[in-house]
Amino acid sequence: MKTGRDKAIALRYKRGKDTSPKVTAKGQGKLAEKILAIARTHDIPVKEDKALLDALYRLDINEEIPEELYQVVAEILAFVYRMNRLKEVRGE
Repeated sequence: MKTGRDKAIALRYKRGKDTSPKVTAKGQGKLAEKILAIARTHDIPVKEDKALLDALYRLDINEEIPEELYQVVAEILAFVYRMNRLKEVRGE
């Protein structure tokens, strides 16, 4: 997920179920803040990247990420997996 505080995007990827990550939520202003609040409540890591946000914001809800963005989204997923592993090590 990315934030500029004016916009936010939420992605979902379930290994073995999804063929590629999908946009599950997006919004501006108060909706962006709500998306971020939900992420914080559920300990979902937030990644800030304005260029990626601009590219992903053009997609519709439930739309799969296009191939040209796979590399960047893979880096985000790696970030999320590292954060989750770190929480496990810490016992959180």
